[in-house]
Amino acid sequence: MLNTSELIRMGVMTAMSEKQFFEKEIAAWKLSNARQQQITGEKYYRYQHDILKRQRTVIGQSGKLEVVENLPNNRLIDNQYTKMVDQKTNYLLGNPMVIKTENEAYDDALKTVFNKKFHRMFSNLGEDSLNGGISWLYVYYDDKGRFRFKRFAPYEILPFWKDDDHTELDVAIRVYGVEAYEGHDLKIIEKVEVYRAEGIERYTLDGDTLYSDGELTPYMMTSSNGAITPYNWAKIPLIAFKYNDEEIPLISKVKSLQDALNETISDFQNNIQEDSRNTILVIKNYDGQNLGEFRRNLATYGAVKVKTVDGADGGVDALQVNVNADNYKAVQECLKQAIIDNAMGFDAKVLKSGSPNQMNIKSIFTDIDLDANGMETEFQASLEDLMTFINAHLANTGYGDFTGEDVEFIFNRDMLLDEDSIITSAQKSVGIIVCIMGLKPSPSRRSL
Repeated sequence: MLNTSELIRMGVMTAMSEKQFFEKEIAAWKLSNARQQQITGEKYYRYQHDILKRQRTVIGQSGKLEVVENLPNNRLIDNQYTKMVDQKTNYLLGNPMVIKTENEAYDDALKTVFNKKFHRMFSNLGEDSLNGGISWLYVYYDDKGRFRFKRFAPYEILPFWKDDDHTELDVAIRVYGVEAYEGHDLKIIEKVEVYRAEGIERYTLDGDTLYSDGELTPYMMTSSNGAITPYNWAKIPLIAFKYNDEEIPLISKVKSLQDALNETISDFQNNIQEDSRNTILVIKNYDGQNLGEFRRNLATYGAVKVKTVDGADGGVDALQVNVNADNYKAVQECLKQAIIDNAMGFDAKVLKSGSPNQMNIKSIFTDIDLDANGMETEFQASLEDLMTFINAHLANTGYGDFTGEDVEFIFNRDMLLDEDSIITSAQKSVGIIVCIMGLKPSPSRRSL
């Protein structure tokens, strides 16, 4: 996406104001496939899957599908997607990072920032990145002057980048809803914040029109002897943490497989519930004409009245549909494995089969390790951007000027660290499932 200054130079924005340009961009972005994928990723992580909206249908008299309410309609969820997100987040970010620097004063100062609260927030950023392809961290000072971080949902941010590689922001727009009462009615009002190097502009979005909520405000202000002094960061204090360089959410890789898994187990449950009281019946010499009455009597009394006509015996036969549980199980297992493969995760149950050895233990981690490499590369670059603001904060608050000091971030992946001892223990154990997460702390790992 071209930034606003480039659009002005190209003459694109000569016929419209910047506000009108933002209105059009926001309207298009809200309906974009990229944003819808981010919203879907968040919904699926929270068990809001498409299967919950499924209805049973039949071909009606008109030849078109019609919704029916008298058939079993299970909406079951086997949420392998959430399992993959949690697995990948904990694998890379489950343990606190090690932060290494040769300067002891710098090390002590960094510990005031990279504490347990930061680690929790950082792990949540990883979850956002997987669900949305990209996550956003806002750096600010609160009303008490404390240095803070805040996550913005991926689907709330519309970025305008200065470069094609999406490494530096020109402008960022945040669109979010707030609850407010209009009379006695609770409504959601859309608010818009435009982040620039010069500060923040705030608007209310009504339909597709932006209405200003005031003048541009700086990111920081100090008060001394009644005089207020505005301050801004050297650049927009909004940092992108990407899952991958293409910013593709994990849900894009596995949604169709997750939907198929939900449908398979729901269909299986539907089939085994279709008994003689709600399945297809063949009626012979029924003493009555209304089939609705027949169904009601069958459901109420568990019996129907038939008669013999002209020597022909009456009766009721059910068209039986044999449900092969093994077929469903085979499809279910194939879909689960396909989700693991496409999400580049791992299946711990592989260790149950046969005697584990170093080769197959390491192979379990191959896919997730490759995916974690790319995610770590993106996060390392983002941490480098974050250090610009942290160093400025440390200098402004008396900890010292550490500009130019080297600092290294080491991600402690939650993986097997001593395969030989694990194999030996597994071979000596019978009926014990080997846990492949967090078995032994790294000797180089230390607490912050």
